[in-house]
Amino acid sequence: MQIRLGEKIKELRKRDGRKQEDLANALGVTNQAISRWEANGGYPDMETIPVIANYFGITIDELFGYESDRTQKVNRYYNEIIEMNHKNNGVDTCMDECVAYARECLAEFPDDKKLTYALATVLFNAGYVRYAEHHLTDEDGYDVFDTERHRKYHEWQEAIKLYERLLPTLEPGELRDRAVRELLQLYLNIGEKDKASAVVKTLPDISSCRELMTISSCDGKERAAACADALLKTVSKTAELMIESVIINQENISKNDAVMIIKNAIGLYELVMPDGNFGIYHASLACINLFLSEHLWCVGERDGAFEVLDKALEHAKKYEICRSTNGQYYSSPAVKLAKIEEKEFTEAGIAANLSEDWPWWSIDGSEIVKAEMQSDPRWTEWVKRTKQ
Repeated sequence: MQIRLGEKIKELRKRDGRKQEDLANALGVTNQAISRWEANGGYPDMETIPVIANYFGITIDELFGYESDRTQKVNRYYNEIIEMNHKNNGVDTCMDECVAYARECLAEFPDDKKLTYALATVLFNAGYVRYAEHHLTDEDGYDVFDTERHRKYHEWQEAIKLYERLLPTLEPGELRDRAVRELLQLYLNIGEKDKASAVVKTLPDISSCRELMTISSCDGKERAAACADALLKTVSKTAELMIESVIINQENISKNDAVMIIKNAIGLYELVMPDGNFGIYHASLACINLFLSEHLWCVGERDGAFEVLDKALEHAKKYEICRSTNGQYYSSPAVKLAKIEEKEFTEAGIAANLSEDWPWWSIDGSEIVKAEMQSDPRWTEWVKRTKQ
């Protein structure tokens, strides 16, 4: 790296509105010395370097520009790891290489928060990709995790240690939120409910969540946008909880009731966005319609099952348009005001993968239903349309 210490000193001096004379007096050197340094005609003595850094209120690394280089490199590593990890979306495409690269990057910058999280989330994903998540049915007919099997996943055990080491060091924000979500899931997977509960107790209740607090922190157009964002996220999360209720209660509710719940989950989106422009939430609706098709088939609504498969494809294609235009395609005021983000939907509901993703959330008997649907000529036609 080319050292441009003089340029940095000049930049900092102007930032603070100081003259060369001010700096010279503070350091006990001549104005000519400052001028020479800033023209890159020489460098301060080694003992003067800490004094200069202290004068401007920065670290020595920042004075030499190392901090900026380090941050850029860490961010590049982090983005590369996350991108590589996304390629292993349910399928082991390059999991070994991804884990190895994350370890290599963290070894170069030990204890870096972003790279520690990157390795943890890669290991989190590796457990799912390599061994899958397994469920059992308890004596009351409820869905529970196969914790004994999950405890044997060394990737998850290592990820938990990384998350536990990381959380106390993280400030509130997106990175911490992701780490908490993933750690809670792993605690649940291996049966550490007490630890999960302890983490949950440190979190604010729903009335103090970021989205609602944002509404209270602004007015005018910004407040309208914050309201739209909070509403859409609330609808999305409520629909997700409704689907979850079907999954965990599958032994205790009828298929007809499950169909009604799933349809109502879809109806929530339609209630707040009646024009049908759902923005990034087309991805979620594509997934829910896949799930609905399975349940419609189970209650004998065979035509309906294929009708909602077509709806899933329509939503997936609209999501692709939204993603490619960053939401500009849509006219819905709610979607326009809401912040268009990808986040959890980066790989969700892409049209070409719908047949592989079906039914999105597997329940008992899913493979039997899929075999029956695949024997129907309409399945083959639908798959062809997903690839177009």
